[in-house]
Amino acid sequence: MKAKLKKILAAPFVFLAAIFVLLEDWLWDDLLRLAAAIGRLPVFRQIEMLIATLPPYAALAMFAMPSLLLIPVKLTALWFIAHGQPAMGFLTAAAAKVVGTALVARIFSLTKPKLLSIHWFAWLHDRFLAFKVKVYAFIKATKIYQAVHVQSVRLKARVKAFLRGKGKAFWRKRWDAARRLTRRWKQPEESE
Repeated sequence: MKAKLKKILAAPFVFLAAIFVLLEDWLWDDLLRLAAAIGRLPVFRQIEMLIATLPPYAALAMFAMPSLLLIPVKLTALWFIAHGQPAMGFLTAAAAKVVGTALVARIFSLTKPKLLSIHWFAWLHDRFLAFKVKVYAFIKATKIYQAVHVQSVRLKARVKAFLRGKGKAFWRKRWDAARRLTRRWKQPEESE
């Protein structure tokens, strides 16, 4: 009985955690590439080299720092919401999420060997990855995911075809049609 009640009470939290994991994972790779590109700038290259050479617990502190530094920004987002500016609050929270994820992703990539040398961190990391695999397996088994996935693959193929040059012809046709239309509009004025 207790186990069943525990599962029922935990379900909403597991659902929220699953959404959080998916959002983080979708943002992680792209933001990691962006942060790596920024890290190649001369100013940041030295900082990254310093971060990569930190001992394990200093690396852990550095890994936690972006989350701690963004607390005031998230509180500002709540302040906006509480004072009748929900759009500004949402934008502030979204910006904090994107920046925080980019920083955490880059710092994690720089400090991963040191972090995984900490026994309890490695244990948590393994549990997190196992949870993520379960979340993906559950979501990928749903019909909604499968339908959305098919549509996203089609959309990506269309965008790729458009960017390879077929799209140029599409925009060229639109430009030529607009020019012809403006010429027709100008002709009656000229004849008067």
